[in-house]
Amino acid sequence: MNTQKHPELLLPAGSLGVLKTAVRYGADAVYIGGTSFSLRAGAANFTREEMKQGIAYAHDRGAKVYVTANIFAHNRDIEGAEAYFGELADLRPDAVLISDPGMFSICRRVAPELPIHISTQANNTNYETFMFWYGLGVRRVVAARELSLTETAQIRARIPVDMEIESFVHGAMCISYSGRCLLSATLTGRDANHGECTHPCRWKYAVMEETRPGEYFPIEEDDRGSYIFNSKDLCMIEHIPELVQAGVSSFKIEGRMKTALYAATIGGAYRRAIDDYFTDPELYKRNIPSYMEEIRKGTFREYTTGFFFGRPDRNAQIYDSTYTKSYRYLGTVEAVENGMARITQKNKFCVGDVIEILKPGRECVSFTVNDMRDEEGNAIESCPHAGQVFYIACPEAEAGDLIRICAQT
Repeated sequence: MNTQKHPELLLPAGSLGVLKTAVRYGADAVYIGGTSFSLRAGAANFTREEMKQGIAYAHDRGAKVYVTANIFAHNRDIEGAEAYFGELADLRPDAVLISDPGMFSICRRVAPELPIHISTQANNTNYETFMFWYGLGVRRVVAARELSLTETAQIRARIPVDMEIESFVHGAMCISYSGRCLLSATLTGRDANHGECTHPCRWKYAVMEETRPGEYFPIEEDDRGSYIFNSKDLCMIEHIPELVQAGVSSFKIEGRMKTALYAATIGGAYRRAIDDYFTDPELYKRNIPSYMEEIRKGTFREYTTGFFFGRPDRNAQIYDSTYTKSYRYLGTVEAVENGMARITQKNKFCVGDVIEILKPGRECVSFTVNDMRDEEGNAIESCPHAGQVFYIACPEAEAGDLIRICAQT
């Protein structure tokens, strides 16, 4: 049995439904945002009532909830921030994520009982920065993505034992230093540091010479360097031992704009990987191919280890297509009655299709759809309407299981 400290698995949730999925598929904690003051304004995010429900749901199942309030505030935000932190004090999440010193001060004044975690946006790249925040009562800091494992281990060795390091281990990489980007604000007027990022780092660019308007030249990679912004996604599922040995307390998955299928697929794979490693490191090594097979069933941009093993080179960039999406989300099992699973359709599928049930804590189950019925019990061949409620014969399904299908089907 592995005696090292078991890290937290921290999953993102952009809605109440995704939060419930994340908890069911193995999250020790979930981070969410309200309708204001978080850096993912494009996510569905949580109303006050949804946040209350989500916190209660997680706490009833032994999981924690952290609320992001990590914008860089302007004067116009201050009054609203005071009211918002007052509401959070009543809701009692397990922590608030903050990057702006002004927001930190407001939270301390308005809601002194709320634990504060310092966001990666605050450029946390050295042990003195960690100690600065420790002196202000902070007990967790999210490490900058620019840190290597060696630097992380050095920080761990120089901070108190009761201070935690949270590190991103999976998901999209930002081209800007610690995510502090001006591209979106410059090109679209939507401020990434205020939660409105339009992700211009993912756009395709060309060069136009001023005396030849309308004649576009592609931007390409050559031996002299890279000329585009689009990074591969971070993936450290093959390096759980190194992360644990470096002293990372919380393994953070990026993706509050992602679906429930993403939370189940990626979260479930990391849950298995962490648990296997702490059960038996050899078991973990044997199962690495199956973890990699599973996470490639989510949406991704090919994978890189980011800065963990040194500065990324040209191989960490993407030069053609952006996303790979090999599986589609069909729906979530809402109830099972007499072997028939009730589902609300997210994408069409048909009798005869081979689909997969994602089972928490173990590998998915594949089966062929042989019996599909509408709400009145009539046999149907497909579910063509978005939001349609229907039933399929699926004896192994349980309420809360997610259903997916290979996108090539």
